[in-house]
Amino acid sequence: MHTTFRRLVPGLIVAACLPLATARNIDLSTVPHRDTVQLTIYNSEDLTLVRETRVLTFKQGVNPLQFSWANTLIDPTSVELTFRTQPDQLTVLDTTFPHDKPQMLYWNVQSDFDGEATVEISYFTSGISWSADYVCLANADETQMHLDGFVRIVNRSGEQYENAQIRLVVGTINLVEKIAQLAQIPMDKVDQLREAVRSELRLRAARGIMKPASQAEYGSADEAGRLDEAKIIKEGLSEYFIYTIEGTQTIPDGWAKRMRSFEGEAVPFRIQYRYRPQEYGDQLVRMYLLTNDTPSELGTTPLPDGVVRVFRDNGRDGLSFLVAQTIKYVPIGDKIELNFGPDPEVIFELIKLRAFRDNLWLHIHGTDLFRRADDGAFQIDVNSTVAGWDDHEIYTQRIRNYTAKPIAVEIRRTLPGHVVFRSALQAKLHDYQTVELRTAVEPAKRADLLFEVVRHQGRNATQHNVTLEDAAVQP
Repeated sequence: MHTTFRRLVPGLIVAACLPLATARNIDLSTVPHRDTVQLTIYNSEDLTLVRETRVLTFKQGVNPLQFSWANTLIDPTSVELTFRTQPDQLTVLDTTFPHDKPQMLYWNVQSDFDGEATVEISYFTSGISWSADYVCLANADETQMHLDGFVRIVNRSGEQYENAQIRLVVGTINLVEKIAQLAQIPMDKVDQLREAVRSELRLRAARGIMKPASQAEYGSADEAGRLDEAKIIKEGLSEYFIYTIEGTQTIPDGWAKRMRSFEGEAVPFRIQYRYRPQEYGDQLVRMYLLTNDTPSELGTTPLPDGVVRVFRDNGRDGLSFLVAQTIKYVPIGDKIELNFGPDPEVIFELIKLRAFRDNLWLHIHGTDLFRRADDGAFQIDVNSTVAGWDDHEIYTQRIRNYTAKPIAVEIRRTLPGHVVFRSALQAKLHDYQTVELRTAVEPAKRADLLFEVVRHQGRNATQHNVTLEDAAVQP
């Protein structure tokens, strides 16, 4: 991107015919480097709001200002010029898109004074993205973990951003057009789209989605510290959440940078074994469960989508890699669940012990009387069909724990239809057709968890949910 400020004086047309006069009377200078630049990255839509300030010298009268976005992914319909100082003495008269320079515009600025003023140029660009990743290091006893969060910023926008304040937005926004597409539109369409984009910007600002930055937000920052140790400041904003990286960062085009977002020194967690066929398949899986809350030394911000890599101290001055897993957005107070798959030291089996049918109902259609030939007696013939019955199935869920520690087990079974569920364990309904059981198995022990499923069929099936009955189940 290249931005220049042209100051034209009377006599330009005449002076243009004479080389010496031209050099004396035309004051053409490049706009100073950015004083400040702020990037607000909306990752869900490949959208970044850029706000940059410069100090320009104005002369009383009309001052042309040139803005170019060649070889970048800047959306030309979103470019805005505002005045941070002297706004009552500076006015944008018009905006011109020259036909022979397709990636450039001119602003004509009316100034009522001679002197300096701070201007702000804002626009949307595509090509800047960020992602989160997490590293967990569990202790040897698997009771606490050291949890580090990182963010990685990638710049493929075509523009260099030096000493930029960076804000990362967690949340989902929806746009009709993608900025990368808007950046390629012909200039004859810009005027048609410009007002629509301005209206959307004003609407977003009114909703608090794009809060104007105060002058203090653009202050200088110390970059003496290592880049990967940059702190991240968080603030809530409606249904969005903003991470502000402390200080300023330089992100050249085509580069990526990784920065620490938070550090949890001793985050507690617990281990649970789960059987949930619809989520994890027909197997018992081992889980790490922790919560994004204050007692866990987390809970100050939501956690964005990202990849979690888990290691465990093996007790021999080394680390064991356990799993790499993608997690979804984790709100404050919500659980983080890490699935390690089946544990070879915990065996789970479902064994059917017995099946039978009872409680038959018959539907009688009619009767016939006829005489038997041998003794002359009458016999009644009943025409009937089976209208309903109950199917009984008795199972044991056998769990063998070969680990050195007791394990907590949660089992969920989905039972469609009209079902009565009986178990020696106390059961509860997770939803209208899913039963949940919880138990513990001691180390080097086997547990047989008996349960019975009674399915009402035909006429007997008057409901469509699971009914719980506490009863000792006999195989």
